[in-house]
Amino acid sequence: MAAGEGGVVGAGQYEEPSGEVLGRAAEAFGLLAAPARLHIVWLLAHGERDVSALAEQVGGALPAVSQHLSKLKLAGLVRSRREGRRQVYYVGDPGVVAVVRLMIGQLAEQEQEQGPEYRRGSRQGHGQVYERGAGPVRRLRGTGA
Repeated sequence: MAAGEGGVVGAGQYEEPSGEVLGRAAEAFGLLAAPARLHIVWLLAHGERDVSALAEQVGGALPAVSQHLSKLKLAGLVRSRREGRRQVYYVGDPGVVAVVRLMIGQLAEQEQEQGPEYRRGSRQGHGQVYERGAGPVRRLRGTGA
């Protein structure tokens, strides 16, 4: 991988991302920090939808969901196209979808394995994720991260 591609430079060494890349990533994570927007991206990762379907599934008011979609669209995370009188939304960045699916899938799997203990532990642990009664998990299993 060539320098400047953000990949591995040498054994155990990584090229640092630019300030611009870090800023854009922080912006995207900031947008996804709202549960409703994260839910919208999760739903769109599984198929295109119009604003009415999204509002129904997210359980939000139509104007609020429209506003979330506008923010996601401005950030390039979501795109839309017109189908007759409807505006259909879909994922604009497959890479972001991969991150969202990984994170939500991992947390859902841990919750399923742990049941009520997991839910209590993560809230009481101030957002730390616990695995099978152990200490905080420092990386997502199976990702090498």
